[in-house]
Amino acid sequence: MERDEIIIRNAIVHILDSTLGMPVLSDYLLEMGPDLNEFLRGHIYRIAVSDDMKNCNFNKEESYVYKCIENFSEDNLIPISQEIAQYLYTIMNQNIDITPADLLVVTYQVNSTIHLALLKMNYKETYIHYAQTVESGNYNDIIKQKVTLPNESAKLTEAVLINLSDYSIQLVEKKYEVNGVKTNYLSQVFLQCQTKLSQKAKLNIITKAVDQINQKYFEEDLDRQMETKAAIYQEYVDQGSINVESISEKLFQDQIELKEEFTEKLEKYNLHTEEVKPQNKQTTKKFEKQFLKTDTGIEINIPMEQYNDNSVEFINNPDGTISVLIKNINHISSK
Repeated sequence: MERDEIIIRNAIVHILDSTLGMPVLSDYLLEMGPDLNEFLRGHIYRIAVSDDMKNCNFNKEESYVYKCIENFSEDNLIPISQEIAQYLYTIMNQNIDITPADLLVVTYQVNSTIHLALLKMNYKETYIHYAQTVESGNYNDIIKQKVTLPNESAKLTEAVLINLSDYSIQLVEKKYEVNGVKTNYLSQVFLQCQTKLSQKAKLNIITKAVDQINQKYFEEDLDRQMETKAAIYQEYVDQGSINVESISEKLFQDQIELKEEFTEKLEKYNLHTEEVKPQNKQTTKKFEKQFLKTDTGIEINIPMEQYNDNSVEFINNPDGTISVLIKNINHISSK
């Protein structure tokens, strides 16, 4: 999906500030102008393409939110949004750890499909100037503003996108303490839906499993660490995705025991045959370079494409030290 494919239709905002003791529910839709349109489109797009985004499905028998939107009509956006906002506020009020926010409820379409966005705009503290006129002249002050909304380029940590044709859900969420336990309350309590792992979470699990096996069987082998990162990087560059079975074959080859252990670790998450497809460059950025620091204080930053080209070699010396050989250098510049 491209940003320009998102067409904003209607929006309404409700104030869910738990310090007020009650929600302030709007009775009117927002007046849509170019700035607000771009503001909403930008946030919706960043959620849709985020590697933190999870896909999930309503538990239709249990979900109050699903019952609110089951027969959704844009003509009823105001009362439906008020019901949803009131329900979310009740949950927030019962769990004071959850951050106060404004709730933007937005209808938008991609191609011919209508979606409903629930954007929880968590408050943040900022400082602003305050000007006033006193008897002897102007007095400018700096004051703390406690209910500032995220700006247009900010990354929302709590938001829900619902496809109103099949009621599938995309969401990003943050854990808060609920009844003494850190909980993904947005999916588990508010939406009551079954979530799947995000692309970022899947990639983290896969790399952690590889790291655990490397640590167990290869300990501090620097070549092995570099080969691992290089293999994952090259897989992503070549395929645009990271295939678990392919990575297993490249890293462990004919080492059957290691392959089986790797598969066993990923079976716990049903990822042993997974193909991870990160959309955001930031998710895979950590595989592009390897930062090394020696015990003597020398720092080396190695791009993975250089390592894959055999431009860098690690040599284990008889005395137990390691030498780093950088090959085929035509010019060195200092910074």
